[in-house]
Amino acid sequence: MKAIVYEAYGPPEVLHVKDVDTPAPGRDEILIRVQATTVTSGDCRVRSLTVPRGFGLVSRLALGVSKPKQPILGTELAGVVEAVGSDVRKFKAGDEVFAFTDTRMGCSVEYKCMPEDGAVEKRPPNLSLEESAALSFGGTTVLSFFRKGRLQSGERVLVNGASGGVGTAAVQLARHFGAEVTGVCSSPNVELVRSLGARHVIDYTTDDFTRNGEHYDVIIDTAGTAPYSRCKESLTRQGRLLLVLAGLPDMLLSPWARMTSGRSVVAGPASVRTEDIRFLAELAAEGVFTPVIDRRYPFAQIVEAHRYVDSGRKRGNVIITWGNYEV
Repeated sequence: MKAIVYEAYGPPEVLHVKDVDTPAPGRDEILIRVQATTVTSGDCRVRSLTVPRGFGLVSRLALGVSKPKQPILGTELAGVVEAVGSDVRKFKAGDEVFAFTDTRMGCSVEYKCMPEDGAVEKRPPNLSLEESAALSFGGTTVLSFFRKGRLQSGERVLVNGASGGVGTAAVQLARHFGAEVTGVCSSPNVELVRSLGARHVIDYTTDDFTRNGEHYDVIIDTAGTAPYSRCKESLTRQGRLLLVLAGLPDMLLSPWARMTSGRSVVAGPASVRTEDIRFLAELAAEGVFTPVIDRRYPFAQIVEAHRYVDSGRKRGNVIITWGNYEV
């Protein structure tokens, strides 16, 4: 089968297509013929080893010191079940499913095995396979941070970076949980963010939310541009700042912020639960959460896809589709 691999850290050009062995499902596994996967900002950070401040050494130890331990990127996929193991009961051949591998990655392939009881669910009937492929990364990240931040119905939530893959998920999920949502984005994305359920939208090219005199119970920063030092005065007395992109200094700040101001800083990696995938599938089926798709690329154009995500102009999600490979 074909796989998209990288064997050295660097720019998008380190990616290439390679023939690898097709996996065979174990007794409790399903084999998925992948129809779509995604390129997320996380994929690009891992590929280039561009990580938050203070995590350079730790990242190399985890990902590979001189070259990647896992040469296949991609954390989410959607496709059709090709075969099932002898003990599998939940799925059958022909089922359309989506799945999430989180830090294990490995989704940029033509075929992928997943455990039956893992982070894999049937495609929501009202979503395409391409849309289903983009359900997991942003959705699970937001659910984890909202849990840690103890989001409550009726609270005022500001989403910084509201037009990205995580940001568009945050706007929709915050609204579902009963929050009053303000989104921060650039001028071309204002109407998109408003259409997702944001009651207020701030164009950061003309207005600075930290200077408008408003206060928020929760600020979730998905763009890495709203550190505590910048937005602490925009938080309520018991406000929580959720830093999706946080360096080591940000993580160490949390006890000090709580002790001196009563406010909280939540930082660190997302904690994904298998049941989150099921919950997102249910919300999608109810029409509550729909991934925003920006661009679609055939897998032969993986370098171009990574270049686009690197540009920082991505709206929602970028999809990679599998088809006939052209040299």
